[in-house]
Amino acid sequence: MDATVQTPQLTRKLTFDDAVIEKIAGLVCRNVDGILSLDGGMMSELADRFSKSTDPTKGIDAEVGEKQVALDMEATIEYGADARQIFDEVCSRTQRAIKNYTGLDVVELNLNINDVLTKQEWEQQSSRKKDKIANNVQDDRVK
Repeated sequence: MDATVQTPQLTRKLTFDDAVIEKIAGLVCRNVDGILSLDGGMMSELADRFSKSTDPTKGIDAEVGEKQVALDMEATIEYGADARQIFDEVCSRTQRAIKNYTGLDVVELNLNINDVLTKQEWEQQSSRKKDKIANNVQDDRVK
């Protein structure tokens, strides 16, 4: 009698919470020239006032599938900046970062510009500048 031992097949699956994808996109986009802030809704703004640092997922909603991602973003841009150029930069940096970090493909990216401010106006309205963590992100995979 042949007693061959069969090793069970390993089932493998890597998944990501929506918040992980939102955070990657948020950290990358906050470093795009011309973006003053990524903005959430009224509840996000209220919660942000009681926290010590800016939430990097604020203003970003992700739908994450097994192989693809769709993103919706809200942003305030600097007066005088070219919104089309900002959008192109956001798309390319976000696609590259998410692909490099997760292997997922960004198949849809919607950016809604909800305000335009001069840098001086923005600094007067904001008690804090862009999140220190977001400004210090240095990674060759997302340039």
